Amino acid sequence: MTSVPLTPDIRFVVVGTKSYFRKNAKPKVPHDLLKHQCITMRLPTHGGIYAWEFEKNGRDVKVRVDGPLIFNSIFPVRDACLDGLGLAHMPEMVAEKYIADGRLVKVLQDWCPYWTGYHLCFPHHHQNTMPFSLFVEAMRYEPVES
Repeated sequence: MTSVPLTPDIRFVVVGTKSYFRKNAKPKVPHDLLKHQCITMRLPTHGGIYAWEFEKNGRDVKVRVDGPLIFNSIFPVRDACLDGLGLAHMPEMVAEKYIADGRLVKVLQDWCPYWTGYHLCFPHHHQNTMPFSLFVEAMRYEPVES
């Protein structure tokens, strides 16, 4: 199989507003989230409520958080979090603009690993047509050198 990267590696972060943290202590370990209002998500492809995933020092931890809101898309989760309704677990790229401007605060950063980004996989011996080859090259993720 040939694997072509389509995105950079992805990191999920736990975020909340400053106003939320004025009323609630910041979680120090993932299981502290059980004491918080969390904005959850039901994955359309999975059917169940997504368990938040963490990793530290080779130890994987999944926490089934609870809260007043359940969505099936990340953008309403982000918006509810921005409204101060609870903590959210979302891709860092979705939250980064709001973290940068101070509207969201990251917590549990040392528990939030990077996961391999999306890849397009196809048989190595596949006879590529010109349109497919052009598509692959257009979609290929190339890291930017700093």
